[in-house]
Amino acid sequence: QVQLVESGGGLVQPGDSLRLSCTGSGITLERYSIAWFRQPPGKERQGISCISSRDGSTYYLGSLKERFTISRDNAKNTVHFQMNNLQLDDTAVYFCAIDPLECEGTRSDIDSWGQGTQVTVSS
Repeated sequence: QVQLVESGGGLVQPGDSLRLSCTGSGITLERYSIAWFRQPPGKERQGISCISSRDGSTYYLGSLKERFTISRDNAKNTVHFQMNNLQLDDTAVYFCAIDPLECEGTRSDIDSWGQGTQVTVSS
């Protein structure tokens, strides 16, 4: 059974850091482009980052590149998402997913979703 499991979320204060992990089960993640999405309370799920399987290129939504970093740990079959200097509006449920369009997909292109991991930034 193919499964992606997100972990690493938590309750933090503004300015703190978190590292989220997306671990594959029944699938070798390095063969796929992996995207991170987030869904803030009451808002739609939005793609925020992706790492390509073709050449390792990374993509970020807008200015998130200044604070967030996506990377692979192939030995652990995991994609990490390092988030630094977290802000209140980073509060959301974070999801990882296989992007079938090599980092050109959108939310509607994702076939399945995991449970996500909650990130809450609060002072």
